[in-house]
Amino acid sequence: MNIRYASSGRVTAILIVTLCLLALGACSEGAPEKSAAVGTPVRSAAATQGPATAAIETNGLVGSRDEMRLSFKTGGIVRRLVVREGESVRKGAVLAELELTEIGAQAEQAAQIALKAERDLDRGERLHADQVISLEALQNLRTQAAVARAARDAAGFNLGYSRIVAPRDGVVLRKLVEERELVPPGQPVIVLGSADRGYVVRFALADRDIVKITVGDVAQVTLDAYPDRKLEGTVSEVSSAADLRSGLFPAQLQLSPTSGLRLASGLVANVRISPKRASRDTLTYVPIAAIVEGDGRRASVFVVEGEVARKREIRVAFLTDTQAALEAGLSPGERVVTEGSLYLVDGERIRIVDGATVAAR
Repeated sequence: MNIRYASSGRVTAILIVTLCLLALGACSEGAPEKSAAVGTPVRSAAATQGPATAAIETNGLVGSRDEMRLSFKTGGIVRRLVVREGESVRKGAVLAELELTEIGAQAEQAAQIALKAERDLDRGERLHADQVISLEALQNLRTQAAVARAARDAAGFNLGYSRIVAPRDGVVLRKLVEERELVPPGQPVIVLGSADRGYVVRFALADRDIVKITVGDVAQVTLDAYPDRKLEGTVSEVSSAADLRSGLFPAQLQLSPTSGLRLASGLVANVRISPKRASRDTLTYVPIAAIVEGDGRRASVFVVEGEVARKREIRVAFLTDTQAALEAGLSPGERVVTEGSLYLVDGERIRIVDGATVAAR
């Protein structure tokens, strides 16, 4: 009996010691995991430096640099339109003509009147030489002849401009009238684009934006027709007067030569202009994801200071698609928390895990 009790006590003691060793082993194995998990996991990014003025974004239309609105010198009935829209033409080609019955008759009448005046003047010169008519009568004949010649030249000029001729090689962009229509003098009939001098984008800006750009500013252009291609352009014209109908200021940029793209007048263009004036001053830029607790232009970010996140107030100047430009509160080069900041408090210990996914608490 005594032996049985002694053996049972020994077994109990051994079990107690074994359990204590297992518990100590478990504690020692878990300790590194706890140490590794210290600090809230976050992502961070360095503040950068950028222009003090936001890029100007607008929409416009592509067009030939030289678009000529061709018209007749005199009014009349359109006899024929020789070309179609989109057709390429060579310099000197006839594009349209008026009915010449009336205009031709006027030119012929003026020519005959001029011939008669010349005959009268010749006869007057001979009569004055024979002292049959006075010098005053001869001078009147000279005046009448000069007036008749001027009228003849004017009628011939109008006759010559009763048809439209292509002033240079180009493409017919639009026909504004049809055959047999009656058009007044000077009304545009055909719009001709000259492709040899390239394409431009015409757009309009409000007064607060037009004062920021100057000729020579660089622009990036994307077309709805080619959404995957980015084109380069340069501001070539900036108007000093607003359009009375819209109140906007017209402007124009010259597209850089492109290869592999078929451009046409009327294509919709999205324009992003980087003003030169913006590069004179700079601001601090941070990702928009770093901004917390925004109130108007006032907001906060968490700045990385070693292994601690410090909350700091900032002032926002403007926002772009992905970044915020700051007027005050942060300097370029400082790192800010970009992911995980919603779970932080000022002075909290953090663990940077850039390149990994941050899990929410």
